[in-house]
Amino acid sequence: MTQEERLKYLINYLLNEQPEYSNINIPESVEEKKQLLRSLMNVRPPSDISQDFLLVQNQYLSQEIIKKGIINVNDLTPIKEKIYLWQGDITTLRCDAIVNAANNRLLGCFVPCHECIDNAIHTYAGIQLRLACDKIMKSKNSFAETGSAEITQAYNLPSDYIIHTVGPIINSNLTQNDCLLLKLCYQSCLNAAEENNLKSIAFCCISTGEYHFPNQKAAEIAIDTVTEFIKQTVTRTKNVIEKVSEKICKKLPWPLNKIVEWITKTIVKVITWVEEIVVEKILQSATDKKENGEYKSENNVILKGNIYYGSNADVNIVIDENGNIAN
Repeated sequence: MTQEERLKYLINYLLNEQPEYSNINIPESVEEKKQLLRSLMNVRPPSDISQDFLLVQNQYLSQEIIKKGIINVNDLTPIKEKIYLWQGDITTLRCDAIVNAANNRLLGCFVPCHECIDNAIHTYAGIQLRLACDKIMKSKNSFAETGSAEITQAYNLPSDYIIHTVGPIINSNLTQNDCLLLKLCYQSCLNAAEENNLKSIAFCCISTGEYHFPNQKAAEIAIDTVTEFIKQTVTRTKNVIEKVSEKICKKLPWPLNKIVEWITKTIVKVITWVEEIVVEKILQSATDKKENGEYKSENNVILKGNIYYGSNADVNIVIDENGNIAN
């Protein structure tokens, strides 16, 4: 099949699947056909679908993503150690996991061709993603809680996994509880990545789109949470090294036990030194623009060191000369 033949097959299959769509005429232009396919995928409920459809769908989506251009996180150029600024389509990013700003049903956006990231991720991942999310939700028998995170395969996306989190909705003035819930979103995603031994995670900016969380405050919470997580992860690593070393030393004769003890202390000192450098670099991420001390990202700020931060809108992060985020 050609790509256009796959497109036509997928549209006809989904139209025939739902009797209420039988009167819809397939448009002539390729772009309008693509919009129709996306709409049909968006509104389709989570129900079984044939392997023949999935085979054609997977071939079609893989080609569409290749056309958009796949971005490998390892090919990005850092603006500062551990920090990357990247503007782009998160569905084209090849990394261990991307984060989806989901709703509490976790089934994706049902609004045809909506511009939210939830819609885009479900569209390009394919029908399987909604089915996988539906399975998770049925096992819970309740809505997903704000601040929680669930992980699924990424299916047709270049990333390996998708971590779905539900951010707080801001209907009036921002509250402290809203901020704590957003922080919990980042913490839950980072914990999910760590539990699944993932080395990289790419965040969209959670809650700043349809959920109206203020961009500036969201950026501060993201950076603070990531920095705190890095410090805690290093501390856990040091504790594990020390405990393992202690057990080994008890079984070794002198002087081997003293040698191992000295090596362990040296390793822990080096880790502590690296930790201080990493945290300092993150907090002083604006030093490349010393003339105004400001970074501006229209889409994604990526902290490579296994952590990424992104935004769907303009975000101004101003860091003062002491390395603190200015209000």
